[in-house]
Amino acid sequence: MRVTPDEVRQVAALARLSFTEEELAELTQHFDTILTYVDKLGELQTDSVEPTAHAVAVSAPLRDDVVTNTPSAAQTDALLANAPSRKARFFRVPKIIE
Repeated sequence: MRVTPDEVRQVAALARLSFTEEELAELTQHFDTILTYVDKLGELQTDSVEPTAHAVAVSAPLRDDVVTNTPSAAQTDALLANAPSRKARFFRVPKIIE
């Protein structure tokens, strides 16, 4: 797979990057090498390989979301003390949904 300097210029423009001509030539070569390698990976026979999200078995990597420190009324006042605006025991925020 051949990558042209124009394609690298286009990618650089999309990323809002600018390169000298030497850097452009070097990047063109690097992109070409990477894409050639990816093409080679596409030749592998993977029909019998099961899709997976993890390389090793992971059991319950996340804990349950359980409230363990419910604040009392006195603590609620302390928590809301620096709120720019509040209503009763809640933060007051601007309405964002019509």
